[in-house]
Amino acid sequence: MSRSEYLKLADSIATEIADGRLRPGERLPPQRNFAYERKIAVSTASRVYTELLRRGLVVGEVGRGTFVAGDARRGVTAPGEPTGTRIDLEFNYPILPGQIALIGKSLTGFEENVALDAALRQATSIGTPAIRSVGAAFLSQGGWSPAPEQLVFTGNGRQSVAAALAALVPTGGRCGVEALTYPFIKGIAARLGVTLVPLAMDDSGMRPDAVEKAHRETHLSALYIQPAVQNPLGMTMPPARRADLLQIVEALGLPIIEDNVYGFLEDEPPLAALAPDSCIVIDSLSKKVAPGLTLGFLVTPLRLRESVKASVRSGGWTASGFAFAAAQRMMSDGTIAELAKLKRVDARARQKLAAERLAGFEVQANANCYHLWLTLPAHWRSQSFVAAAARRDIALTPSSTFAATPGHAPNAVRLALATPTMDQLDIGLTRLAAMLKAGEDDFDSTE
Repeated sequence: MSRSEYLKLADSIATEIADGRLRPGERLPPQRNFAYERKIAVSTASRVYTELLRRGLVVGEVGRGTFVAGDARRGVTAPGEPTGTRIDLEFNYPILPGQIALIGKSLTGFEENVALDAALRQATSIGTPAIRSVGAAFLSQGGWSPAPEQLVFTGNGRQSVAAALAALVPTGGRCGVEALTYPFIKGIAARLGVTLVPLAMDDSGMRPDAVEKAHRETHLSALYIQPAVQNPLGMTMPPARRADLLQIVEALGLPIIEDNVYGFLEDEPPLAALAPDSCIVIDSLSKKVAPGLTLGFLVTPLRLRESVKASVRSGGWTASGFAFAAAQRMMSDGTIAELAKLKRVDARARQKLAAERLAGFEVQANANCYHLWLTLPAHWRSQSFVAAAARRDIALTPSSTFAATPGHAPNAVRLALATPTMDQLDIGLTRLAAMLKAGEDDFDSTE
């Protein structure tokens, strides 16, 4: 069968999805059955399914089959934007009671001429000596103390990831990532023309042998990893694994993009404490402060600083002077440190509530973090569970969103615990527990 013919078949399935004849969560026939029904070769059926996966119209669940995506228009590369769902367990932006007053107190007098004048001036990728000095002290953690001259800034954490990836991986190059990873790295890589190579994980995180094997077979230009409070699994890489991974990485000469955005919830210092010349550390303020105040940080080895700066400028990712001025104030007077301390307590309280409400189910969680990974019972499918939760005014994220490559998603969902009030979180978790116990068919039949 020619290329145009298998694409026509994929287009016909896409049309059935678009007009509602195939609904979200509906299972497609096994490829062999599909081939028999359409009177085509099994290899051609495989190409059709691969094309549908590439378009984000379907998702594969390991051991279960291929299903129509929960929102075929959006695809599965990353979450969309908050939709106003009453109980939002999809996005992780902790806003604590009383934090607005803390921020307001810190920014008192910001409207005065001298402060406002500085905030409205043109900013650069490296800010000012003052913001670099304050930022370096603020980012110091567990014995790791970056030098001010290592800092480069962007508008937010995602831009920092993009800038680091653009600086380290050429167009057409490959970057190794955890098999389940931060969803937005997929869209960033696609726009930059970078191929992501999923690397096997275990209970300690990315496996060193997987890095070595992938580099030998495909030649990686860099790694992107989350050693602290990994998203979506919540794990923090233990010291022994960190040492083993760095030994392999340094032997191969691979630079690391280390996402430390959730690192404030743990005491473990970044990998850069052990390998300062190999790691670009990424951080931001959106989780520590609020999504409306963003500033991205890149702590770079000095040998990479100029290429990272050039990447920030060419990408148009320079932070605003207003963000610099506000962040400098709140880092200097301890406001952000106080917010981070309070959010660590809040995260533990939310995990405790989740453990109580989801007792008896297969949950992977870190007591210090704001999300958890829920493996679903056999009678539920990930996409169907997300769709059923949405009908009950609860937003979740399916496992396919985090899979580095299509078709390799476990039967699970991620629950983000940060956004709802504690009362809303209690209600949402209680509803989800009822769904898990009742099963897909039984629960829906009661509606």
